[in-house]
Amino acid sequence: MPSTHHGLLIHVVFSTKQRFKLLSPVWRTDLHSYIGGIASEHRATLLRAGGVEDHIHLLLKVHPSKAIADTVKLLKGNSSKWINSHQMVPAKFEWQRGYGAFSVSESMSESVKRYIENQEEHHRRQTFQDEYLAFRKKHHVKFDPRYVFDDEHVA
Repeated sequence: MPSTHHGLLIHVVFSTKQRFKLLSPVWRTDLHSYIGGIASEHRATLLRAGGVEDHIHLLLKVHPSKAIADTVKLLKGNSSKWINSHQMVPAKFEWQRGYGAFSVSESMSESVKRYIENQEEHHRRQTFQDEYLAFRKKHHVKFDPRYVFDDEHVA
């Protein structure tokens, strides 16, 4: 086979540092657009972005030549720089240290897109912490509960 063909979809989730509610709905769409541009420079495609004040969800089509960790590191680092350079928040902005990355089949991609689009409504009923633990359980990701979240602080 002379070329590589792929359809690698990843649902990525990460929070603001200490889950501070800093992602304003006023500029959140601009942030998502910026992240889409960063993704394309890393041979990935942002299929959907969403979230609420304290975390973000991304559905990405990633390139097999790029490690998921490198792609997420680039997205988090450059988007933090964008937020800080545009002074979107009153203090230095940071994302949490880690992230969640969950595989998505093409047959489930529309469902995941709808889930991401409906984050505002979804989080009227469920906290980020409960949502994240449910993702880990659904995807059979083993974890030590003592190390799931950094220093607990909710603004």
